[in-house]
Amino acid sequence: MTEKEVIQERKQKILGCMQSSEYVPMKRKEMRMVLGISEADRPMFEALIAELIAEGKIFETRRGKLALPETLQMGVGSFSAHAKGFGFVTPEDGGGDVFIPASETNGAMHKDKVLYKVTGGGGSGKRAEGTILRVLDRGMHRLVGLYEQVQGFGFVTPDDKKMAKDIFIAKENSMGAVTGHKVVVEMTDYGNERRSPEGKVIEILGHIHDPGVDILSVIRRYELAVEFPAEVYQEIEDVETEVSEEEIAGREDLRDVLTITIDGEDAKDLDDAVSLSVLPNGNYELGVHIADVSHYVREHTALDKEAYARGTSVYLVDRVIPMLPHKLSNGICSLNPHTDRLTLSCIMEIDRRGQVLAHQVVNSVIHSDYRMTYTAVQDLLDGKTPVLREQYAQILPMLEEMNTLRTILWERRKKRGSVHFDLPEAKIKLDEMGKPIEILPYERNDATNLIEEFMLICNETIAENYFWQEIPFVFRSHQEPDEEKMEKMEQFLRGFGYRVRKKDGEIHPREIQKILAEAEGKPEERIITRMVLRSMMQARYTADNQGHFGLAAKYYCHFTSPIRRYPDLQIHRFIKMTLAGEMSGKKEYGYRKKMPEVAQHCSKRERIAEDAQRDTEALKKVEFMLDKVGKTYEGIISGVTNWGIYVELANTVEGMVALSQMEDDFYLFDEQNMQVFGRRNGKSYRLGDLVQVTVTKVSQEAGTIDFAICEQTEKLR
Repeated sequence: MTEKEVIQERKQKILGCMQSSEYVPMKRKEMRMVLGISEADRPMFEALIAELIAEGKIFETRRGKLALPETLQMGVGSFSAHAKGFGFVTPEDGGGDVFIPASETNGAMHKDKVLYKVTGGGGSGKRAEGTILRVLDRGMHRLVGLYEQVQGFGFVTPDDKKMAKDIFIAKENSMGAVTGHKVVVEMTDYGNERRSPEGKVIEILGHIHDPGVDILSVIRRYELAVEFPAEVYQEIEDVETEVSEEEIAGREDLRDVLTITIDGEDAKDLDDAVSLSVLPNGNYELGVHIADVSHYVREHTALDKEAYARGTSVYLVDRVIPMLPHKLSNGICSLNPHTDRLTLSCIMEIDRRGQVLAHQVVNSVIHSDYRMTYTAVQDLLDGKTPVLREQYAQILPMLEEMNTLRTILWERRKKRGSVHFDLPEAKIKLDEMGKPIEILPYERNDATNLIEEFMLICNETIAENYFWQEIPFVFRSHQEPDEEKMEKMEQFLRGFGYRVRKKDGEIHPREIQKILAEAEGKPEERIITRMVLRSMMQARYTADNQGHFGLAAKYYCHFTSPIRRYPDLQIHRFIKMTLAGEMSGKKEYGYRKKMPEVAQHCSKRERIAEDAQRDTEALKKVEFMLDKVGKTYEGIISGVTNWGIYVELANTVEGMVALSQMEDDFYLFDEQNMQVFGRRNGKSYRLGDLVQVTVTKVSQEAGTIDFAICEQTEKLR
């Protein structure tokens, strides 16, 4: 047994004693007697106790008694700060977030691991409130911000608005930065209530207005690895660009099956292909063929370790930071047309009601016949372009059958209550200098929905199959919304005249889908969709099957994108081991033990990727609006707070009307009715109302867009 394992075992012995039902808080001396620890071993015992206290696993009261945090209404969690000073702790052991007022943060900063104590609330679905007792571990050791030079010193305003304090930089720690530079700062002192945090500049990214500095700032802020380590490139040096006959041997040969890929125009990493035929019994045979990435990315290699560390490809507004090097992601793993490619195929027999009657998963080889785009497929389905229909005459009948199957699968999913969100997403067009020149909504159509439905049914089929085989796995789980959020959502929907039916106090996803369908096409559709989405929990990866609330699916996983998501790659390995009869004994036990950590890590990396993508889009939206000051737009009120009214324009740009700048009255925030209202004139502005706004100020430095309301065009309630 290693020294580390010995220490862990001894800690566990102490915790085991304290977790006993007979345990009452006792002093260190008493615990040494209970555990039979000799005087000679006392220093070792004291060191273990100190470590356990530092980790937040045990707590020492003012009277010197040792207790478990949970017995004193305490816990360990991650602190998420808000720019206004307050924040929330997400408990390590699960459960709802705990609200921390600004006066109770005790010096904790965003992302810190903290020991907290619940002081109130938490009953009848209400959010618990608490205080932070101690910071256990700092979450941010580096940050990115805007440098400002003052006589004799400087300070950095963090890009992350959740970091409420500026960072003091001594002159000798500035690296020669000047006002307007975006810099990376390493924290040297976290300060306290009276004293500012301190740091030193370790990298100057460039001036805030230099092309590319904005995106680079986001990359550094989230510590995204852009370049791959040298050993990764060495490992893939000998990877062939074509599939060999030796690699094909023993695989299901599907090269004669008419197969196509359907992706966006810009996509280069094509990881899924589809095929469809109608069987003699009238049922469909749907083939979903996924790139066999696990054939090239072997476990425990430098390539695998780097892919795991990244967890996912990151799609920023001007670039993709891939999970795998381009030689793989755009080359041998990509299902490019007219080339042989190794795949893992899920071939399903689906009846005319959309039910999967049978399926098989096989190691395969395919030869994609056409590289189709969503736009071309939609044109073919609409029958608008005769020349195009002639060009793709070979696959037109299959596409039309695919569209029929898409409708069948969606109707079945809708019937069981699967929730479909159709919020507008932005596509930001940049010029060669990275400047935004146009913001367009992403188009969703039958072609995009077709691929979505095929991937969903495939993911469900795979998840159910391997759940019943009881092998180690990574599921995609989505929990039911928490009670407090659902109460707020219900209250909000009632204001629009929508009623949510409950059964045994719970809401079925079918009810949510009904409301979204009812709101479709109405002025309030976008805001209702957004409010419902905010009320839902975030989907995550788990080692155990917890079902997917939003999809109303008992079993779900991510199988279809192993080029850009590590969980899919991990699932491919498990499937291939199972097909080869290799999943058993020590190997199975090892994977089962490891998967909770893998799932948690991949969920974390997914959040980081989403946040980075959202931040780069927000930066470009602000830049796009720089020359729009004085212009008037129609927008919808997307948020109301006690400091301002948020308005979203048709192009998805969001800005704020500060209550302090509304001079016609003194406006108050009514949280219950999600509105602000004038104290004298009674004029109200509610979530979902349509308003005319004028752009009054745009700040690239602060990343903000300020509006002024010039007219209320329509009240939706």
